[in-house]
Amino acid sequence: MSKKSWELDIRDFGNYLKLERSLSQNSIEAYVRDIGKLAQFIELKHAGLVPKDVTYKQLQGFLKYLNELGMSAHSQARILSGVKGFFKYLVFEERIDKDPTALLEGPRLGRRLPDTLDYNEIVKLLEAIDLSSPEGGRNRAMLEVLYSSGLRVSELVELRRANVYFDLGFLRVVGKGNKERLVPIGRDAMKFLKSYLEEIRVHIPVQKGFEGYVFLNRAGRKISRVTVFLMIKALAAKIGLKKSISPHTFRHSFATHLIEGGADLRAVQEMLGHESITTTEIYTHLDRDYLKQVIQEFHPRK
Repeated sequence: MSKKSWELDIRDFGNYLKLERSLSQNSIEAYVRDIGKLAQFIELKHAGLVPKDVTYKQLQGFLKYLNELGMSAHSQARILSGVKGFFKYLVFEERIDKDPTALLEGPRLGRRLPDTLDYNEIVKLLEAIDLSSPEGGRNRAMLEVLYSSGLRVSELVELRRANVYFDLGFLRVVGKGNKERLVPIGRDAMKFLKSYLEEIRVHIPVQKGFEGYVFLNRAGRKISRVTVFLMIKALAAKIGLKKSISPHTFRHSFATHLIEGGADLRAVQEMLGHESITTTEIYTHLDRDYLKQVIQEFHPRK
C-alpha cells in the first residue's frame, strides 16, 4: 500500500509540474528522481509509511543519510528543494494538513565541506598520470579502483591479490570492524589493474611478508596511505585543480555520481560498506548481479 501511495503522489506531482508550472521534461524528471530517493529511504528505514505520515524528524534523517553517503552539499540542497516542493504540492492539493518541511534546513553551501569532483575533473586527473613509469601504471590503477569501487584509502592499501576476482568483476574488501563485502569493479579499472599486476608488479622484488598485497612501493613493501595522499595532491597541482582533494574525494565522487545518475540508494550504501546507516533488521544484502548492474548502468566509467 505504501509503495503505491508514493508512486501515485509522485506521478501526480510530476503532472502538476508539467501542467501548472510548465517545467521542462528534464526538470520534471529530476524532481521525480529526487522524490524517488526519499521514497526509497522511507521504505528502508520506515517501511509502510505513506507520504502524508512523514514527519520533520524523518526528513532530517533523510538529509543525514544523504550526507553519510557522501553526496555534495549542492546535491543535497537540490534534493531538499525538490522534497520541499513535493510537500508544498501535497498541502496545496489538501492531501496533507501540515508541511513537515517548513523548518527543514539543508547544508550551508558557504561552509567548507569535502569537495566532490565532477567527471571531467576525474578524467583530467587520471590522464595527467605519466604511464611511461612503473609508478605511473600503479598510480593509474589505484585511482581507477578508488573511483570505480568507492574504496576507503585504508581498504585500497590493504587490498590483497587473492581478493581480486577478474573473472567475476568483483573485489573482496575488508572494511571497518574487519567486515568483508564484495564490490563490483568497472571495466576501465579492471583493465588498468590487470595491466599493473601482469606488467609492472611482477618485476618488483617483493619483501617477505608483503607477497599478498596488490599495491607495492619501489622497495617491495605495501604502499602507505601517505603515499596515496601525496600522489593525489601532486596530480591536483599538476592540472591546476583548486579544490582540496584526498583519496576520500574519490569515494565521495563515486557515491555522488551513482546517486545523481539514478542508482538505488541501498545499492550505493552496500557498496560503500555503510551498514550502520540502517538498522540490522531492515538491512539486507543485495544480489551481487544487481550491484554489478548498478555500476554498469549508472557509473560514468563503466
